[in-house]
Amino acid sequence: MTETKSQTAPAGAKAKAGQASPAKAAAPTPVEVPKVADAAVPEAMRSFAEKTVGQSRETYERAKDALEDTVEVLEKTLDEAGQGAVALNRKVIDIAQSNLNSGFELAKQLASAKTPAEVMELQTAYLRKQVQTLAVQAEEIRALSTQVATDTAEPLKAHVSRSMESFKLAG
Repeated sequence: MTETKSQTAPAGAKAKAGQASPAKAAAPTPVEVPKVADAAVPEAMRSFAEKTVGQSRETYERAKDALEDTVEVLEKTLDEAGQGAVALNRKVIDIAQSNLNSGFELAKQLASAKTPAEVMELQTAYLRKQVQTLAVQAEEIRALSTQVATDTAEPLKAHVSRSMESFKLAG
């Protein structure tokens, strides 16, 4: 007697790779979403939102104006600093030119000196004059530097004063 065994595959083994399983997926149940257009926004919330937007707009405008003012002040300050640097450079060049001319004048006088005593006298007179000249030149540079610093800082000082006044008035 020969027995024939029927071979049964385990559940789900009949589906080959790449084939869909015989069971159908259940369709999702629709969810009912309330319509937003039908929902009423309370008047208090609407009023609060409008007020907040208005305040935000005002704050933005004030901040924008303050930033524009600050940029303008910085431009003026940098312009003043640039003009001051040019003035100082011109002054230093003028002083250097004057000192160089003075040195060449001494050299011409020394070349025409007849005795060592005359050479000593010329050098002594030159040094005395040059010390006085250097003192005057140093004072000119100091005064010009002070003026440049004052002129450069003036737009910034005025802006800070205006800003402090506006904060006092706002507070």
